[in-house]
Amino acid sequence: MNRSLKQFLKLLLNAVLFWSLALCLFIVIRYYALGDEEGIDNGAIAIQEWLKIGIVFGSIIGFFYTIVEFIFDRFLSKQLALWLVILQKSTIYLIVLIWSTGYVFSLMKTQLDLNYIHEGNWWLTSRIFWVIVAYFVLASLIFSFIKIANENFGNGTFIKLLLGTYRKPREEQQIFMFLDLESSTSIAEQLGHFTYSKLIQDCFYDLNRLLIRYNANVYQYVGDEAVLQWPFKNGIKNKNCVNIFFAFEKRLQKRKKHYIATYGLLPKFKAGLHGGKLIATEVGTVKKEIAYHGDVINTTARIQDQCNIFQESLLVSELLLRHLRLNKNFTTTSIGSISLKGKEADVSIFAVKKIINKNQNNYYA
Repeated sequence: MNRSLKQFLKLLLNAVLFWSLALCLFIVIRYYALGDEEGIDNGAIAIQEWLKIGIVFGSIIGFFYTIVEFIFDRFLSKQLALWLVILQKSTIYLIVLIWSTGYVFSLMKTQLDLNYIHEGNWWLTSRIFWVIVAYFVLASLIFSFIKIANENFGNGTFIKLLLGTYRKPREEQQIFMFLDLESSTSIAEQLGHFTYSKLIQDCFYDLNRLLIRYNANVYQYVGDEAVLQWPFKNGIKNKNCVNIFFAFEKRLQKRKKHYIATYGLLPKFKAGLHGGKLIATEVGTVKKEIAYHGDVINTTARIQDQCNIFQESLLVSELLLRHLRLNKNFTTTSIGSISLKGKEADVSIFAVKKIINKNQNNYYA
């Protein structure tokens, strides 16, 4: 199945589930707390009937919400100012609310025999409609907060933060990739700081389009360097930690005309990969984040430094390579056991390349 379709279906499932639960909660609150109002009769209609309406209403909202969010995230957010994105989304949501509320009210009138007025500009004077709008805004903020927190902290990390999982340091097994722009100093001098900053912004935007596809999280951005992170199993699965690098190369190549026309060059990145056990803990009070402490991060950074020395794009530690078990689509070349700065023992590293089959359109596994 196409990965974009998987992302859409995942968002759709989450949105439909969230909005169905949100609307059912809204109905329960009104049913038991407000009594008779605008046709609500606790004695005449069972709560189960109202909950069915909530699920229908929630599914409708969730479906349209997914379409809007997916289109804006994928195609429009980068081109439009934030205030314009918010304004356009709000207008679309209001139209969908008017339509879907009118549809649900018509179901109430025909199936439950309730006297709801939904003709003409009924929504302008309907108290229940504006209560629903206010509730929708609140629920939408909660959903967006969870979505943004998940994107910023990494999939699943936000829940762990809420549960206090990282209040005390804990050992975890992680994979890290240090991804750095090649010849960054000379490029910065050539372009100037402002244009160079736009180049980095463009590159990281293209990188971000691949994160969900390869189950990657961004640990941090440091200047022109991005540090990606995976729980060990997620990075090994489908060779995600290796495939994302070649997928990123392919995406940059695909947008070659844009980069050359805009910046006069095609950016090229180099990366180091390593994994193992380290300590994860919650740090900070004003700006909280999950910090990783241990030899794995330092070793990964040192491996990436060797890319310039050996003129290689991707270097992987032998320890990680053993777990990856790369197939015939890749070639690995031993660089040898290298003495890395700050480490007493030498580290064996390999250069990894992807074999491009010209008869296949798929560049990455």
